[in-house]
Amino acid sequence: MKYITLICIAALFITACSSPQKKEGGADGAINSYAIPKQTENAKTVAYTLHFINKQGKDSTLIDLLIHGEQVTGLINWYPYQKEGRNGVIEGRLKNDTIHAIWGFPRGLDKDTIGVEFLLKDKQLSQKPLKLNTKTGRQQTDETTGFSIKYKPAPKNHR
Repeated sequence: MKYITLICIAALFITACSSPQKKEGGADGAINSYAIPKQTENAKTVAYTLHFINKQGKDSTLIDLLIHGEQVTGLINWYPYQKEGRNGVIEGRLKNDTIHAIWGFPRGLDKDTIGVEFLLKDKQLSQKPLKLNTKTGRQQTDETTGFSIKYKPAPKNHR
């Protein structure tokens, strides 16, 4: 059941990203934002997608976000060099330029999750780094630091 939900969310997101929409990018075309009209109670609420990439040495992280009002969904794909990465779905809320979300990804036959925090300001994305919790042996957001991981806008087909 977990995987069916994950697949449905991913399929919905991919469908939203691949639909022909009005492009609202910057002059250089690096930021791709696609307006997707939605039937909502508030006619001013529009969904849009943003795509980002972060490269540190040979490691890279790709993020696709679908933002509809305060609701944020998307995909995070983390590719460490010559190691097993993490690919999964992000779900959360956008409040005052901050995204508080849960990143869920497969881990063996199970699903693992990590709480993540991003700052989305002027279509620029930054993240609070993760740290190892020595008591649980799991990664978690480092609340003692700022948004020090910077992402660059990426084209829609950045894969």
